[in-house]
Amino acid sequence: MVETGRIRVAKDKAQLVKDLTSSEGGTGPFSTFADVIVFAAALGAKHKKRVPLGEIAKREPSPIRLEYFASVGTDIVIKLLAVTETQHIKVLSPDEEEYDKQRNHIFEEYANGGLEILEQELRGAVDYSERILLFLTYERTNYGEEEEEFDLSKFLF
Repeated sequence: MVETGRIRVAKDKAQLVKDLTSSEGGTGPFSTFADVIVFAAALGAKHKKRVPLGEIAKREPSPIRLEYFASVGTDIVIKLLAVTETQHIKVLSPDEEEYDKQRNHIFEEYANGGLEILEQELRGAVDYSERILLFLTYERTNYGEEEEEFDLSKFLF
């Protein structure tokens, strides 16, 4: 069941989320758990990967209050993913708890999918920051190359 007002992390991804933060003496590239989750959700959305959470982490990282996302301006990602996924503007309604749950659920599943991608990409890495930078550079330079077909019409006069 989706918890209203909080974004949850799957128990099997909790250690990865902790490892990706620089808090408590860590060397990860992100400052907070919420930063990791937003990045993972964007990555999951880019790759169209939504994964159900399964068992939820109860402690570190504990569910993150939505107010935190709003205070740093990243709540827009939650809203954009919900509108994109449902193709319905009513999902943004602040007055209905059911829409809050739906937005959170979509965001959590995209974040979980993004964390799965990160797990695969970071397997065996010593420096997560460097590996993520390499991954992002590769993604940027190879964007669209796979989808583009060779078009002979470019050579016609």
